[in-house]
Amino acid sequence: MKFKTPKLTVVGAGPGDIDLITVKAIKVLKTADVVLYDALVNEELLGFVNLKAELIFVGKRRGCYIYQQEQINELIVARAKTHGHVVRLKGGDPFVFGRGAEEMEYAASFGLETAVVPGISSSLAVAAFQNIPLTKRGSSESFWVITGTTKEHKISSDIELAAKSNATVVVLMGMRKLPQIVQLFQAEGKRNLPVAIIQNGTRVNEKVGIGTVDTIEKIVIENELRNPAIIVLGDVVKHRQAILEVQLQYENGPKR
Repeated sequence: MKFKTPKLTVVGAGPGDIDLITVKAIKVLKTADVVLYDALVNEELLGFVNLKAELIFVGKRRGCYIYQQEQINELIVARAKTHGHVVRLKGGDPFVFGRGAEEMEYAASFGLETAVVPGISSSLAVAAFQNIPLTKRGSSESFWVITGTTKEHKISSDIELAAKSNATVVVLMGMRKLPQIVQLFQAEGKRNLPVAIIQNGTRVNEKVGIGTVDTIEKIVIENELRNPAIIVLGDVVKHRQAILEVQLQYENGPKR
């Protein structure tokens, strides 16, 4: 049996739509001997993998982890030493709340070659798919991307800081902390600030709820919105409706 160099490549799978994975990511998947993939990965992407490669699901389903992070780290090293090239396929971009850096550091400490293929982050693409720009001249000069839940399972203190700014705020993994997020923005006098919540962004089963800081919790209940979802807070959310209105005027306007 030919010896294969133990190697880990951490690959970003993009936000969900199969067409939003990069060309380089597809090339890497074709060279994999083992693929470890998460729950947020569109499983259609596994069709790009070599038929001889081993596929291992290591994500979370129904709130339960099949593998803890420490076990995933150990599995990466073990499979790389016995099989060769391990591809760790992660939703979005692996360096944006994806633990990609942690896994690479662990693998490198055991002498594995490591590489990363960036992916299109859901924090950018999901909003864009709904015609929501994160920056727009006259509305927002910057944006924050924040985890809603820290490793201690608490709300991130950065959300309070972001609520004080005029920036667009994108919260990932924040649905369970939505009541606290709402309270922080209300405390800053931003009750009427537009909010969008997008579930399963860029996928065929995408769901959207649009409201304000004061109304968004009710809208979540009415639309049965849940994880996986991103929360976007800021005046830029208005752009979505503005585009829809222009399109409607064009469709209903006089035909020439």
